[in-house]
Amino acid sequence: MITKEQIVNIQNNWGEGVIKIGSLKDNRTECENFASQFLDELYNFESGLVSFKPTKCSLEQFRPTKPEALSYFIAGENRACEEDKGFAIQPWTKVRFENSNLILEENRALAMGNYFFTDLNGSEAKVEYTFSYKLVNGKLKIDLHHSSFPYNPEAIN
Repeated sequence: MITKEQIVNIQNNWGEGVIKIGSLKDNRTECENFASQFLDELYNFESGLVSFKPTKCSLEQFRPTKPEALSYFIAGENRACEEDKGFAIQPWTKVRFENSNLILEENRALAMGNYFFTDLNGSEAKVEYTFSYKLVNGKLKIDLHHSSFPYNPEAIN
């Protein structure tokens, strides 16, 4: 059975990875290498497509492949999606998860809640998420990642 501690651990690793990607933005080669390793370590791209819907995208909302996910996180000249600005290279100084609900099973777990990203000025952005984790060779991997900004009634006319 997957445990809450395993979920908290992978979420902490994810947050630390996003922060590290941003810290490497001035060394493009190292940033690209680490971001690629980050995706290999935490996402289940090796088994096929991942259901990945990142927060800050509107033209190409769904990113099922590793090159598309990499584009979202670090953008760059070789980005797969033109609209990408490099979410992880903002950079962020802190990422914290607040799980609203966990569904834990033998080989799969779901987590839903809010996560908060702190920028260099100390401002915090609140984002809603749902992640699905699958046990692959004894290790949790993300195979569904959905993020969105909270509903803003003033943005809808």
